[in-house]
Amino acid sequence: MYDTQVTLVGCVATQIDYKETVNGPAARFRFAVTPRYFDRRKDAWTDGATSFYTVWARRALAVNLAGSVSVGEPLVVHGRLRVREDPPDGEGNRWFSAEIDATAVGHDLNRGTAAFRRVVRTDTPLMATQKSAVV
Repeated sequence: MYDTQVTLVGCVATQIDYKETVNGPAARFRFAVTPRYFDRRKDAWTDGATSFYTVWARRALAVNLAGSVSVGEPLVVHGRLRVREDPPDGEGNRWFSAEIDATAVGHDLNRGTAAFRRVVRTDTPLMATQKSAVV
């Protein structure tokens, strides 16, 4: 209810790691976001520091993501931001990581074209039939 919703524009930094779990399909990948700004002293566009996020997708989004996205492709990712603190290592260093629980992912059409194909769900009628047969 009080989650922090974010929308990020960047590029896929790693291959999609897709797994079937007991809770359904899950996928994750690293996402690189590099801001650009106009440097008046150089009179040119300059890249800022790159931030990396781990993006998590579940269920149908995970399946569609694994079949549609490759390393280096520009994406728009929308979801819930979570910042995790890992326990200190042996030297006392604390590490933080930012993760996005994605609710929507799409190609950035400012940087290319895409062709949308609707997924036909064949398991829905079967499941509805099974449920009515059990009752």
